[in-house]
Amino acid sequence: MDKIIGLGNALVDALVMLDDDNILAKLGLRKGAMTLIDREKYGLISEMFSHRKAYRSTGGSAGNAMTALASMGAEVGFVGKVGRDENGRFFGESLEKHGIESHLLVDEELPSGVASTFIATDGERTFGSYLGAAALLKASDFNLELFKGYAYLLVEGYLVQDHDAILQAIELARQAGLQVCIDLSSCNLVEAERDFFTLLINKYVDIVLANEEEAQAFTGQAAEQAVDTIGQMCSIAIVKRGARGALIRKGTERIDVPAVAVSQVVDTTGAGDFFAAGFLYGLVSGCPLPKCGLIGATVAAEVVQIVGTTLPAESWERINRTIHQIKID
Repeated sequence: MDKIIGLGNALVDALVMLDDDNILAKLGLRKGAMTLIDREKYGLISEMFSHRKAYRSTGGSAGNAMTALASMGAEVGFVGKVGRDENGRFFGESLEKHGIESHLLVDEELPSGVASTFIATDGERTFGSYLGAAALLKASDFNLELFKGYAYLLVEGYLVQDHDAILQAIELARQAGLQVCIDLSSCNLVEAERDFFTLLINKYVDIVLANEEEAQAFTGQAAEQAVDTIGQMCSIAIVKRGARGALIRKGTERIDVPAVAVSQVVDTTGAGDFFAAGFLYGLVSGCPLPKCGLIGATVAAEVVQIVGTTLPAESWERINRTIHQIKID
């Protein structure tokens, strides 16, 4: 089975359930999106969280995907940067626990990044992300040796804060023979960085994953048209549509992947990351695209039924039995 390496912001998720959306407006956070915040606002949010029941888990889009892939039995690695603090240790220990090859870098100045995650009553999640040390990944942190032995690189779109760094990583990965996958990550980032995403996808990227809001922000089109437009720019385009499943386009082939029904959506945090993980697991297992999509939908359906992204062992046992059945059917 081919190996996959993820590149992203090494963040710890701090999650809190909301009674209503008023706090989002007070903090200037766009519901359903990721907003970068400074250290001052992070302190304000931390104070709010101290008076509420909060949950902690490892986070970051690529980090979530690599953890899910490792739990399915794939061989994976992760590149990111943390601070020398408790959150940094927590992140590193999580990689080790899941058997993920760690390429974590440590910054001595800034604290580790934290994604303050607000979960609405409808399960929609909103992020106020203080990147901290995660934002200090730079082009000089990467070298060719880092990518050797892997077949795929998954890059999260949140990394667009440093164009030079993301370009250097992707160029080195391609030199090492990797296929490059990118998850567009957040509609407001896509709106702000449309030209740069266009450059990346046209020139470097093999596989693009986006939810329908991100796809519309990128193309100006609804999901059904956007998947075709993006599919003309890369090898495989995937548009995730939540409860309406996903669309996949490769060449002239177009696949409609149904969602896996769940009794209740508790928290959508990580749903897109887990779909990406399931899809890539199918890909490196040699599955045809419809089965890759179904594995992605199966994994995503599990994570929306819990708070956060840490599934218990019994859930992974059930998921892996289902994946095995999908692969042999």
